[in-house]
Amino acid sequence: MYHESAAALLVDGKLVAAVEEERFNRIKHGKEANFDNPHQFPERAIRYCLKQAGLTGDDIDHVAYSFDPPRRRKRYRAEWWDPRFEETFRLRIGQVRPVAEEILGRPLGQRFHFVSHHLAHAASAYFPSGFDRAAILSIDGIGETAGSELAKAEGHHIRPIEMFDYPNSLGFLWEVIGSHLGFSNYDASKVMGLAAYGNPEVYRRQIQSILRVDEEEYAVDQEVLGFLPTKFDRLEALFGPPRYMDPELLPRHADIAAALQEATNAAVAALVRRLKRKVPFDNLCLAGGVALNCTTNEFLRRSGEFSHVFIPSAPHDAGTAIGAAMIVHCAKAKKPPQRGHSTPYLGPAFSRRQILAAVKSAGLAARQSKSPARDAARMIADGKIVAWFQGRMEFGPRALGNRSLLADPRRPEMRNILNQKVKHREDFRPFAPSVMAEHADEWFEIGTHLASHEFMLFAPVVKAAQRDRIPAVVHQDGTARVQLVSRRSNPRFHELLACFHAKTGVPLVVNTSFNDSEPIVCTPTDAIVTFRKSGIDALVMDDVVLTAER
Repeated sequence: MYHESAAALLVDGKLVAAVEEERFNRIKHGKEANFDNPHQFPERAIRYCLKQAGLTGDDIDHVAYSFDPPRRRKRYRAEWWDPRFEETFRLRIGQVRPVAEEILGRPLGQRFHFVSHHLAHAASAYFPSGFDRAAILSIDGIGETAGSELAKAEGHHIRPIEMFDYPNSLGFLWEVIGSHLGFSNYDASKVMGLAAYGNPEVYRRQIQSILRVDEEEYAVDQEVLGFLPTKFDRLEALFGPPRYMDPELLPRHADIAAALQEATNAAVAALVRRLKRKVPFDNLCLAGGVALNCTTNEFLRRSGEFSHVFIPSAPHDAGTAIGAAMIVHCAKAKKPPQRGHSTPYLGPAFSRRQILAAVKSAGLAARQSKSPARDAARMIADGKIVAWFQGRMEFGPRALGNRSLLADPRRPEMRNILNQKVKHREDFRPFAPSVMAEHADEWFEIGTHLASHEFMLFAPVVKAAQRDRIPAVVHQDGTARVQLVSRRSNPRFHELLACFHAKTGVPLVVNTSFNDSEPIVCTPTDAIVTFRKSGIDALVMDDVVLTAER
């Protein structure tokens, strides 16, 4: 919709494909988050979904889009932002159905459906969770007019309960403060990583002046949000001069990030308490871009307010493609979509023939491995950085073992090597461990194993006795953004971890996304391009192995 443009396809209620447009067009987030482009569709992603299912546009019964124009018109207030922007946005929304019809090559009429944004978020979390009933909290930048929404789900019915309209948007607040810290609107993960280096007490009062948190609600000061020019003066008065991309990061920048993270934990916890009072179930589903904040997710998990927490692999706007389709399926089929199907591996896969063709086209020589998992584990143990390209691509912003860069967590220098020579990113940013699920409790304070632990969405504490053994994945605050890997969920990746464990006694590796200042690679050619231009030592695609000549 606004950004993180994606497509998903249900066939008879079963999710058969879902993918972000950025993986095909190689433009991060698919497109800019502008008010004048909601009619720009994820055309390549749509074509992939149809091809994966063996369908054409004529076979599609219904099309869903995760935005509700009547709700926007009803709740919009002219004092929020420039009405001229709003007029342009509405005109472009009016083009959405004709564009969909052009792509599919057929009229849609009543087969085209607008679905409210937060309802789509809610469905994207609830139906894959497998819960029979749940409380749902959706938090992001903005839907139609709301920054967050509470909902109640039972059976195949989701009922919105309460929404919190602009300016009460945690997502927008993170964008604005992130920009003040010298990052882009998409760099919330950088702010989250930086927060671990700061002291929240230093700027606690200043943050509290713009993000007020009570027992069961929060409020954001509109004066600091993105549509008003006065925000720059207000932020500078509170936090000092803004940082741009070149100047050095100072301790005060980390202190600002730490105060923002602390206040966000409190604000989300307040909404969770409100939700639990209104929907006293044991199960909580989280969605929206703020649900990518692993620190807040861990804070909520440890609070024990809900016994079970589920977050999908794509809780951000890309996931609304799945949720919108599921809402329309429920309405038209009068029954739920497939329940409890939470796999993130919903994107393209490539045959050995396609992989070898890409290798030949690149003018490279490859070897075939009889045991790619064992060979990769051996190279990782020897200090090599291995690109692991297997099976269907992940849906969501995190690489989960099919389009990953892997390295040895025992080597303290590995974090700097990855940041400086491969990923070309800031030194303060942490790397995640992927660990065999059956050994995770020996290394991390996981608590109850949740399905969402497989999606790298929580930051548990690393056990003190183990920290010196895996320094490359321990963040400044002693936590790690862990991915649990089971034999059931990803047998190939689990085999690699088992081989590394057998060789080193450590059942985990460093896992970061297979990219270099670009979207995660999708095709074998993407993989080869990134392999050749960066400091990656080996590329393993299926059982085809390429090694760098150094």
